Amino acid sequence: MMLKFMDKIGDWNPQLLREIKGRLKLFPVAIACISSLVGQLILFLYQLREVPGTKYQMSGSYCLLGEAYKQQLNEIYPQINKLQQQLSILGKSKNYDASPVQSVTQQIDQLKTQEKNINNILYNQYCPLNQIDMQGWWRDHWEYIFLSLTVIFIFTLLVAGTYLLINNLAQEENRGTLNFLHLSPQSETTILTGKMLGVPILIYFAVAVAIPFHLLAGRAANIASSHILSFYIVLAASCFFFYSTALLFGFLSRFFSGFQPWLGSGAVLIFLFMTMQFASSGPYLDNAAAWLRLFSPFDMTAYLFPNLLFHRYNWELLEQIQFFYLPVGKNLIGLLLLNLVNYGLWSYLVWHGLKRRFRNPNSAMLSKGQSYLLVAYLQLLLWGFTLQYFRNTYPFYPRSTSAPAYSDFNYQVTQNFAVIVFFNLLLLFGLIAILSPHRQAVQDWARYRHQNVSQRKRFWQNYLLQDLIWGEKSPALITLAINLVIVTIPLVIWILVALSLKANNNHSLDWLVNEVGRFKAILGVVLFICVMMIYATITQIMLMMKTSKPSVWAIGTVAAAMFLPPMFLGMLNLNPETHSTLWLLSSFPWAGLEYATTTTVFVALLGELSVLVLLNLQLKRQIKIAGESAIKALLATN
Repeated sequence: MMLKFMDKIGDWNPQLLREIKGRLKLFPVAIACISSLVGQLILFLYQLREVPGTKYQMSGSYCLLGEAYKQQLNEIYPQINKLQQQLSILGKSKNYDASPVQSVTQQIDQLKTQEKNINNILYNQYCPLNQIDMQGWWRDHWEYIFLSLTVIFIFTLLVAGTYLLINNLAQEENRGTLNFLHLSPQSETTILTGKMLGVPILIYFAVAVAIPFHLLAGRAANIASSHILSFYIVLAASCFFFYSTALLFGFLSRFFSGFQPWLGSGAVLIFLFMTMQFASSGPYLDNAAAWLRLFSPFDMTAYLFPNLLFHRYNWELLEQIQFFYLPVGKNLIGLLLLNLVNYGLWSYLVWHGLKRRFRNPNSAMLSKGQSYLLVAYLQLLLWGFTLQYFRNTYPFYPRSTSAPAYSDFNYQVTQNFAVIVFFNLLLLFGLIAILSPHRQAVQDWARYRHQNVSQRKRFWQNYLLQDLIWGEKSPALITLAINLVIVTIPLVIWILVALSLKANNNHSLDWLVNEVGRFKAILGVVLFICVMMIYATITQIMLMMKTSKPSVWAIGTVAAAMFLPPMFLGMLNLNPETHSTLWLLSSFPWAGLEYATTTTVFVALLGELSVLVLLNLQLKRQIKIAGESAIKALLATN
């Protein structure tokens, strides 16, 4: 029976069968199951140690008799305060009379005596067994067990599973067996799916053994079955995303050697701890960075189980989350779909990178076409979560409940502008590093182009633009320019409508309205595009160098071009207010945009364009020389 089952697994996924045979040995499986059972027993006994008995104090939260005494105390305290206020008024009266003062003092003494007697009963006497709410105690402590297992599931599956997957790839690389997988006739999807299902299989066993106890605790705590099922769905989706990302990280980070698994799992652990803290105390999901928080299952888990973080989670904050003003968080189904769509689309992009890197470790993680989709999707997320119709405060600080509710487009964009710029810059510099081809790839592309341009000149001229946009080995400058246009289109739209939609009593756009102006702000956006294109061109020129480590030269040159000019201007005390032209020509032209005239900005733009043209002419010359030298070398070998 078992052999037939294993044969079916082998027919469906041979890689999964290979991983199972290497791990499902009697001793490891027994250790995993026994560890899970012992952990469950320890958790149950830890909660059982607090079971109320004959020495349970009257002040305990589960003593029904104690609640009546606490109610009496709550009634006595206001009376004492009121009498003390009367005594203070009588003592300050000009017509002082001792008899009313004595009467009030006696009443205060009587109340304090009652207070003392009640406190003595509450804290020095034990609650009768028949007055202990055992049903409530068991319900709450079953909930503690359920929530503890929930947190353990999240950390065990995501952190330990990530570690095992990255470590497995590192071991395969060291043993040299990873090359056999590259040459395997199986598809990339089959091999990688087998890794994801087979490598952490002992963790799956340990969690599966604990699931019945988890379900029992949930039902005993009166937690809805729909919420428990939703948690399992979100956890499975998060595992798929994190495991996919772990595999991609394993293919990309071979230079870390044995440090890979610790680095990857440590990053996941820190991310989970941070998002668990954010879910308990803010910041909240009413900002442009909400999509990043949705990678963690803790916000959704805290929504499903409000006592998860040891105090009541304000589920209304997650319920009010919107996307382009659409109330996607109004019900459980909407929130569940929001999480699943976020996991699904990012996993789709990660798997594209996985398939490319698996067959060819030297290929780019993304193709040019996929980069357009990635940039457009990120803009959709950033601007979609920016536009929400409720209190929208600065995203890296806890939300103030006293803040006014805004539906003003300008207010929401200005509050999230720093987040939008940060993620876009991070993405653009990442795309420059990923898409810029090295010398050998450009040389092959230039050789092919040189051989064909004389034969089919008209065809090649039409094909060249298409190849620059979509081709794998061609320089990525046109691709980066298209991505920059995609990034800046929403920003330009906002600038165009910012003046016409200026809200009443909203001074956040005074700098744009009064000092900068619409036309000059658009010129600033064009300046940004030129600066980024200059960085991309410098990177490509450095990668064309005949050195052992052109990437290091590219990073160093771009970093120097970015940071040295503003550093020198700052050291020379050349402020943007008085030397705006110099700042416009630096790597941070936006600092001088507010203090420069439109003519000055236009002249600076012409200067940036001139630098960009000269750099591209130099790059074109390098590519031509590289292509000619490749053809000469090819003819010499023939």
